Amino acid sequence: MPKLPDVSGKEARRALERLGFVFKRQSGSHVIMRRGNRGCVVPMHREISRGTLKGILEQAGVSAGEFIAAL
Repeated sequence: MPKLPDVSGKEARRALERLGFVFKRQSGSHVIMRRGNRGCVVPMHREISRGTLKGILEQAGVSAGEFIAAL
């Protein structure tokens, strides 16, 4: 698995949108996105830790390589 980069919530959201996810709603500083029956929660923080990003990608069913390519 490639090493995950440091990204902001805004960059993560943009990359997931390129992968086919759509914005559903926002609750505080967290954005809920969906693609089909898969969903994920993206914190809109200045920087997302690598562990949190890994969890987001697992929720979304997206590999690290796909995510990095979409950045």
